[in-house]
Amino acid sequence: MPHPTDQSAAVTVLGLGPMGRALAAAFLEAGLHTTVWNRTPGRDGELTARGAVPAPTPEEAVAAAPLTVVCVVNYDASDAVLRQAAVTTALKGRTVVNLSADTPERARDTADWAGRHGIRYLDGAIMTPTPAIGTDDAVFLHSGPRELYEELRPVLAALGGTHTHLGEDAGRAAAYDIALLDIFWTAMAGYTHALALARAEGVSGAELAPFAQGIAAILPPLFTEFAADSDTGTYPGELNPITSAASTMTHIVHASEAHGIDASVMRVIEGQARRGIALGHGTDGFSRVGEVIGRR
Repeated sequence: MPHPTDQSAAVTVLGLGPMGRALAAAFLEAGLHTTVWNRTPGRDGELTARGAVPAPTPEEAVAAAPLTVVCVVNYDASDAVLRQAAVTTALKGRTVVNLSADTPERARDTADWAGRHGIRYLDGAIMTPTPAIGTDDAVFLHSGPRELYEELRPVLAALGGTHTHLGEDAGRAAAYDIALLDIFWTAMAGYTHALALARAEGVSGAELAPFAQGIAAILPPLFTEFAADSDTGTYPGELNPITSAASTMTHIVHASEAHGIDASVMRVIEGQARRGIALGHGTDGFSRVGEVIGRR
């Protein structure tokens, strides 16, 4: 880690929501001179008490350090700050690491904008919740110029955990992010639906949870297996063909709707499975569905 008096040990954080505050706190803990700015005033009190320097405007904030880390709700919000004329001018020759969440297309567009304005740009994604920042459990993904990533690694290390460079394409980190969040939110939607269905049948959440954890334990090897199926284009279904899977999905739909529980998500999944069957893939495994829904 650079010495705190070095210019390279100065960082600016734009955006002081819970995650932005956690990032700034980690930089402060590591001894970096940290400037902070947030569109809504009043969120920097704890940070300034720990030594952060509040900036009155975003252009003054980015001018205070060679590196600006942005963490706001999406790229509409980051564009609204970074693309202000005064901020863009102040950023020329400096570096932006954007840890906001959005689509790969938006990440690539921002990288192109940065390049046109003489701003060095690294895109990123945070794959762990706020309490993990600054600890060994934090997980960060980065994409953009590898040389820039390697240069920034000592400063990024202040955020804790693991940092992985995914390639020169600025959209790669966002691509991983949306794919991984797809897993998370569909899984959480499934679990909340299961809790509602179980409760309707007189089964408490506490009673169901240990068995739900057993289901979760089945998934990691299936992730590896399905990934291989997708990469090779082979979808073996000897142990559990799509026809069998679709039958169990129908049971879930009927049981849910008998209790007045919305089963629209499972109906969509069942529909995808039956589409695969109609296309002649009934004896394949469920991993075939990914290929079916991805057809153009």
